[in-house]
Amino acid sequence: MDIEQHKKYLRIALTEAKKSGADIPIGAVLVKNDEIIAKAHNRKEINNDPTAHAEIIVIQEAAKKLNSWRIDNATLYVTLEPCPMCASAILYSRIPEVVFGASDQLYGAFGSALNMTDYLKFKPKIIGGILENECSVLIRQFFEKMR
Repeated sequence: MDIEQHKKYLRIALTEAKKSGADIPIGAVLVKNDEIIAKAHNRKEINNDPTAHAEIIVIQEAAKKLNSWRIDNATLYVTLEPCPMCASAILYSRIPEVVFGASDQLYGAFGSALNMTDYLKFKPKIIGGILENECSVLIRQFFEKMR
């Protein structure tokens, strides 16, 4: 996909992120054959579930919809660089391409804090920094309101 397609789907992920309520505003969208298979936002607080990250929810929904744990020929769009838990789930579900907006220097597991692809054979294409400013501003504003 080209940069405009990446921006299109990251904007949808940003819209999803804004639904996060009390959670850190992170949204994810999984696209296969130019069709949205699943989309979600963080739900840790509302679900009282530490694993209810947008990426995990999207992977679970997509696996059910596709009737397969392998999520081939798809692209995952997420507003913030995935954490180690989410990066592992992405790698184990065989998602071949990940596009994210803002880097995460504390927990980013696709190159910022560490790179989970160093630990497994599966190597998806990782593209970061798409709509980085918009994604960063949303998260920064969330934390400013918390203070």
